[in-house]
Amino acid sequence: MSIDSLRQPVKLTVLQPLSLGRRIKNHLATTLFLASFAVALVPLIWLLAVVIARGGYAVTRPGWWTHSLRGVLPEEFAGGVYHALYGTVVQAGVAAALAVPLGLMTAVFLVEYGSGRLARVTTFMVDVLAGVPSIVAALFIFSLWIATFGLQQSAFAVSLALVLLMLPVVVRSTEEMLRLVPDELREASYALGVAKWKTIVRIVFPMAMPGIISGVLLAVARVIGETAPVLILVGYSRSINLDIFHGNMASLPLLIYTELTNPQHAGFLRVWGAALTLIIMVAAINFAAAAFRFLANLRRP
Repeated sequence: MSIDSLRQPVKLTVLQPLSLGRRIKNHLATTLFLASFAVALVPLIWLLAVVIARGGYAVTRPGWWTHSLRGVLPEEFAGGVYHALYGTVVQAGVAAALAVPLGLMTAVFLVEYGSGRLARVTTFMVDVLAGVPSIVAALFIFSLWIATFGLQQSAFAVSLALVLLMLPVVVRSTEEMLRLVPDELREASYALGVAKWKTIVRIVFPMAMPGIISGVLLAVARVIGETAPVLILVGYSRSINLDIFHGNMASLPLLIYTELTNPQHAGFLRVWGAALTLIIMVAAINFAAAAFRFLANLRRP
């Protein structure tokens, strides 16, 4: 090979055009995916349209968000769902206060410390707990909290059942976020003589915190509309109850179930209004999780 030939520029390799058969398969697969997506959207859009059409009047009515149903007759469309909103937020908030620390510590153990039989057993139990139906969790809390300990039905018992439903979601989401943190950051911290627990607290957790918070919010949105625990573990009240350990307490799913037995038109409006309110709450939580993740990504260098 001469020097002149070496000085000549290297020619780029021209890609061969796709064959007709591959192009047909590509277009066919794209069409099938788009059609499947459109079919999946049909029931969702139809459901939202029906709920908005039937519950929009109740949600936009004055007093719906600020009044309870205390003293309101079944055939009278008055008051609001303030008592049910309060009960829903309190029950989900207490459940989150219990489930989030347990879930975070479990995820840290599995990612940073877990090895051997204990880690395998913990992973297996989290997987089993993720598949437990809500009715089973409610019955377990009923048999333990009420039948065994002799305590009465209360909103706190509902929160305990929601903890069982939230815990696997928090563990799995936190575990995935911790695994996404590069090992080089841990090794650099260890090389500087920083203790392992301090590395986790000061380096690993701040890096994974946006994803962890998003996972927690999604876990709250997942349990906020559960019906089985409130049907078994607490009674319905048409007014606000501030004590989570004693007495009945309303929630949006329990209000919907109770008003289904009301044959009056006011009951029909309250059912669909409460359903739309619950959808708005779940959508707001999911939007907050997405917004927090987006803002966290913008702040990263």
